[in-house]
Amino acid sequence: MTSPDSGVPRLVIAAPSSGSGKTTVATGLMAALAGRGLAVSPHKVGPDYIDPGYHALATGRVGRNLDAYLCGPELVAPLFLHGARGCDIAVVEGVMGLYDGAAGEGELASTAQVAKLLRAPVVLVVDASSQSRSVAALVHGFVSWDPEVRIGGVILNKVASDRHEVLLREAVDSVGVPVLGVLRRAAPVDVPSRHLGLVPVAERGSDAVEAVAAMGAQVAAGCDLEALVGLARAAGPLPGGSAPWTPGPVPTLPHARMRSRGGTPIPSRPGKKSPQRVAIAGGPAFTFSYAEHTELLAAAGAEVVTFDPLRDEELPEGTQGLVIGGGFPEVYAAELSANEGLRKSVAELALSGAPVAAECAGLLYLCRELDGLPMCGVLDASARMSERLTLGYRDAVAVSDSALAGAGTRLRGHEFHRTVVEPGAGAAPAWGMRAPERRVEGFVERGVHASYLHTHWAAEPGVARRFVERCRTS
Repeated sequence: MTSPDSGVPRLVIAAPSSGSGKTTVATGLMAALAGRGLAVSPHKVGPDYIDPGYHALATGRVGRNLDAYLCGPELVAPLFLHGARGCDIAVVEGVMGLYDGAAGEGELASTAQVAKLLRAPVVLVVDASSQSRSVAALVHGFVSWDPEVRIGGVILNKVASDRHEVLLREAVDSVGVPVLGVLRRAAPVDVPSRHLGLVPVAERGSDAVEAVAAMGAQVAAGCDLEALVGLARAAGPLPGGSAPWTPGPVPTLPHARMRSRGGTPIPSRPGKKSPQRVAIAGGPAFTFSYAEHTELLAAAGAEVVTFDPLRDEELPEGTQGLVIGGGFPEVYAAELSANEGLRKSVAELALSGAPVAAECAGLLYLCRELDGLPMCGVLDASARMSERLTLGYRDAVAVSDSALAGAGTRLRGHEFHRTVVEPGAGAAPAWGMRAPERRVEGFVERGVHASYLHTHWAAEPGVARRFVERCRTS
């Protein structure tokens, strides 16, 4: 294991564009390295919740996001080091094309920016299925575009034949960039997609396990793992002054109280006051959450328990606060609607004034109905599927005082959905969007804060502290 002071060995897996095979290669590399006995730290550039699930399956560690827009460039290295504690090597999967970032913001939130912030070498995954010698021009362009981005090698993906491989290698050699792997098409590696991207791990069960194993086997057979590890070790130290991010004073056992219901127990901070019990929705319908949120809640004094709205018929006993993150309630609308006991339990908690934080899927679940099926009825609003994809970063300010933030608090977030809620905002909206368009959105009612906006609480740790304090006083 390598200490943060000397620099965690690390690689960034990037591509010229989406669809080139980044997830297959990054997940497969994580699995292959873990299979060799290395402790692998998995990371994903951007706000994506789904890829980290596959990363976690490959490594046995929590997949973590590195988002320079949501958290700010200054937190990228600290969050990276937090996730990489005790690891031998870190693999960072990029987002979109290498130089693609937040719209209209230059390099902000791009894979290239994160690679520079981490001083990490980049491995470029190239979809070579429809080219031969032209790959040299493509690689040369990406290598020369930004001299601060170090592209240490190329992995050629979707190669058709031995002859095709020879032509591609000759072309890339002329650019002076080493070919670190060649992968052929392999059906078992394909991961099914639907309206918002890949199907999450939690919904696929053994199929996901088999897919990740196939990715690992393909990368192990087609890539030079020794050269990739050597490149990662050549990353060198992180920028001066970088220290791991910390959520706060979370204790270790046996002093922490541990409770669970349908999920993983989280340690809570001991003290004279009993911890506030916060329930977090999980299971196949609610798979979108950042690990740091749970860590921040625990550090603020919460006893965090998870539950599955598809299975559990009531909230965990003694719940004082509720967090319902993102996911796919539209896929499980019938099952969620049929669980009347839990819908009633959620409504009773919300009506009592207890703090409830709901993002995107959570917003839909709190509505009166979703695609005509009864939901919790906490909000006098109706939700339905839409043909239109709403996607992008948002610059927002809290309009109303809530359990999450005081009015005027500014946060950056991300929207990603194909649903519509009518009306889109309540009498006390949650957020006022500053960019890219000005509008109000979401609902603040009693202790409820419900919105489409996904936020990363590491950017404003006061969110978790405020939420837990409201649990204590409501």
